Amino acid sequence: MTTGDPFRVDGAVALVTGAATGIGAAIARALANAGADVACHGNSRPADATCDAIRKVGKKAISLQADLADKKSAAALVEATLKEFGQVDVLVNNAGLIRRAPAVDYSDADWQLLLDVNLSSVFRLCQLAGRVMLEQKRGKIVNVASLLSFQGGVFVPAYAASKGGVAQLTKALANEWASKGVNVNAIAPGYIRTTNTEALQKDETRNRQILERIPAGRWGDAEDIAGAAVYLSSKASDYVNGHVLVVDGGWMSR
Repeated sequence: MTTGDPFRVDGAVALVTGAATGIGAAIARALANAGADVACHGNSRPADATCDAIRKVGKKAISLQADLADKKSAAALVEATLKEFGQVDVLVNNAGLIRRAPAVDYSDADWQLLLDVNLSSVFRLCQLAGRVMLEQKRGKIVNVASLLSFQGGVFVPAYAASKGGVAQLTKALANEWASKGVNVNAIAPGYIRTTNTEALQKDETRNRQILERIPAGRWGDAEDIAGAAVYLSSKASDYVNGHVLVVDGGWMSR
């Protein structure tokens, strides 16, 4: 997977979900810049622009589209990646949804949708890609958790529950697979400027309150997460297992 530089991923094939925009697109581009070929998943929109950017740096890319709420989508994504590239060395489970409503009004439909996309699809993809990686005796899985893996948030009960589950799933899989050459870790982004946080960014009061707590004094950008993803996908992190790496500008330290 790597040459002399432990932070390179030359020769690796990565599957990144939610790679059409935002954090997923930034991670996919960063992995390509570090040497990987990338299968880029998009849900409602294709990841064609991300693939174009990857090809411009001389790496291979395919655009895959699937609804992660569908139980069959995980198998389709892994199979398509294997068909195109013959291997899966890195899996980044980034795709996720958020729905905001008071807990007493939260709909069953939104609760189920978020658990399906944010948690169940993560398990299925880890399970399927994990089988390949265990057979290869090498692999890196990077799940995207959240600050709400640690905190409860407000008006986001399903999101908080799903991201808490992602953190615990990460640790559970690491316990099983660390001795078999497969590293499973997670990144917990702080407040990042993406479509998922648009409502908070536009709320003057909440935006001010958020900025007042972040020691770095700014919202994060998608690129702020990409370096952590490359690290956890590379040989440099070979002795890192079951860790949830917080990238939040210092939010959790306050």
